[in-house]
Amino acid sequence: MPEAKTAICFIDHREHMQIDGRYLRDLEPATRNLIKGDFPTAKVTDFICDHDLLKYQLMRVDGMVNSDVKQTKKINRRLTKAMQSDDYDIVDVNENLAKSLTFGQRVSDAVARFGGSWGFIGVFVFVLVAWMFINTIHFLGMNFDPYPFILLNLALSCIAAVQAPIIMMSQNRAADRDRMSSENDYHVNQKSEHELRILHAKLDNLAQNQLPHSLEIQKLEIEILGQIRTELDMIQRNQLGNPKSNLNENDQQDNENSSENHD
Repeated sequence: MPEAKTAICFIDHREHMQIDGRYLRDLEPATRNLIKGDFPTAKVTDFICDHDLLKYQLMRVDGMVNSDVKQTKKINRRLTKAMQSDDYDIVDVNENLAKSLTFGQRVSDAVARFGGSWGFIGVFVFVLVAWMFINTIHFLGMNFDPYPFILLNLALSCIAAVQAPIIMMSQNRAADRDRMSSENDYHVNQKSEHELRILHAKLDNLAQNQLPHSLEIQKLEIEILGQIRTELDMIQRNQLGNPKSNLNENDQQDNENSSENHD
């Protein structure tokens, strides 16, 4: 049966079987860098036992967990700050415009509202038909605007000339309302975009850092459990390999018990 190979751990300077440790060249770069941080002169050909390697593997796990927690807290603080930010003004457009209305603006809104309705068309058509009917058949002897109704054309021109700027004033009010609404939408969209960028950063951190770290931590946990299993097997081998010492201890304990009973 071939003899098991041994190596000397460069940390505790004890001889161990090679199956009970690792060479630095076989370790992950992150774990190797942690070891070299404490032992700068260590070489990749040096051997480290599982007992000492366990310390640095746990340090690496703690480092990855702390890094992920720190980055997550940082992103959560940014998100909370963005959600609580009130550095922009959202105004109630209707309330703001209602408070600033003048008498002329109220009149222009009423004229524009009535001029753009079926009621205005109905009244206007009725007046035109009545005007032409009265001046055509000389109803009750009235003939104040004979055909071709020059006075009616003058009245219609005056109405159109006055109504147009009044409607334009109302349209200006509508333009102000649209502008204020657009400003509100801009601020809301700006805040939403900022929050979405932070959420994307959080998802990117989860996909690029935390998930790979979780896989590495699981891998290290499996290695650590394997090392613990190996150390338990070694302790069991040592106990089975020295049965005489165990028997001597038992005999000594029996002798002490018998001497106490004799006394």
